[in-house]
Amino acid sequence: MLPLSLRQLQVFESVARHLNHSRAAEELFLSQPAVSMQIKQAEQTIGMPLFEQVGKKLFLTEAGREMLHYSRSIVLLMQEMETVFDEMKGLEHGHLCIAVVSTANYFMPQLLAKFIQAHPKIKVSLSVANRDAVIKQLADNVADLAIMGQPPEGTDMLAEPFMENPLVVIASPQHPLATATKIQPRQLVNEIFLLREQGSGTRGVVERFFASHKLPLPTHMAMDTNEAIKQSVQAGMGIGIISSHSIELELETKRLLVLNVEDFPIVRHWYIVHRKDKRASVAAHEFNRFLLEESATK
Repeated sequence: MLPLSLRQLQVFESVARHLNHSRAAEELFLSQPAVSMQIKQAEQTIGMPLFEQVGKKLFLTEAGREMLHYSRSIVLLMQEMETVFDEMKGLEHGHLCIAVVSTANYFMPQLLAKFIQAHPKIKVSLSVANRDAVIKQLADNVADLAIMGQPPEGTDMLAEPFMENPLVVIASPQHPLATATKIQPRQLVNEIFLLREQGSGTRGVVERFFASHKLPLPTHMAMDTNEAIKQSVQAGMGIGIISSHSIELELETKRLLVLNVEDFPIVRHWYIVHRKDKRASVAAHEFNRFLLEESATK
């Protein structure tokens, strides 16, 4: 069997990650026929199909799943080699890909702007998504590091806290509890809560809070963005529990207020998360150091 080329492995890894030839072609700056040809040649080399088409969807075969495991490792090693040579040359450049959960996007652009100003040679890209998508970007080696409030479980990732993340209970200024003080958790049981989707870090905190007080989770509506929660709370549809970082503007304009609930705020942390097996680039090291220094001054 002739050896697979590095280009074929790169193309395969991209197609396998996106499960789409067109997206892989865009990412690799190739034409779609060129991508298809590379995949066909790789399949001919190993003597087995790597993908199967079911309707309009593309799926990995068993051989494809095995190939993905090895191709990711090889592509990662090549990237690390390039990083090492860049470091040996003393060059502070390259590309830094950061993935953040949607709530972190309320403060991350300001931090990024300051970092880019100090390191103009580093090209930075920012991806904003929900927690599951951010974890997938780390697992797929798309993101160099991620910012989230609830690190993934398991041993494949390293997480380092860098900034406090207070969670507060919000309501509209017209809510009956708006002027109340020392609201007890049991007083919230009959309220309608507007919560993030199942699996989100904030949703988990809310569930644990009521469970710790031996109270049932109140009637609730699930929403997939903080903006949806804020708009719905402003409209009087219910109350929410949300990061204080995401409501600064609404508090200033008095469109929302923070309820005085006992045991709140619940102070969590923001974490810098990256893969254990990924060698961090100079840019990633510098950004990690920058975040820790910035948070220490706040």
